[in-house]
Amino acid sequence: MSNPDPAKPASARSSNAGRYLFLLILGLVVGAVATVMLLRALEARKDHFPGALMEVQGWHMGQLKAAMEQNRCNATDVLPHLQALRTMGNDLEPAFPDLRDDERFRTAAAAMRAAADKAIAAPPLSCESLAATMKSLGDSCKACHRDFRG
Repeated sequence: MSNPDPAKPASARSSNAGRYLFLLILGLVVGAVATVMLLRALEARKDHFPGALMEVQGWHMGQLKAAMEQNRCNATDVLPHLQALRTMGNDLEPAFPDLRDDERFRTAAAAMRAAADKAIAAPPLSCESLAATMKSLGDSCKACHRDFRG
């Protein structure tokens, strides 16, 4: 059996507590690093296109709202944002391939494109008409979000 040498003072005997603490801390650090690496790998596999499309459309709607609040409702101020919304409307079905065959989704996407087409064909010339245009676009967005957004 291993008996401590009685000739050695107690301070010279090494304690295992320091080693265990070091291993515990090392295990926690390695576990945290591995968790972060795993989460980043899973995030990298995710398709960011649908979220990015919605984010950019939301930004353009925000720019239209800001233009209305600043009383800058000329066609030259709002038409670029309306055109961008219409262009991105073409990407709705490719962005959500699992919803492509759903009739409600196709109807909502077509309604969004129709509202944008109408706004581009007759650009709003006043803040009141811009508000009506934004309501029309917003209603088409809400119809889809109501049915499909989680």
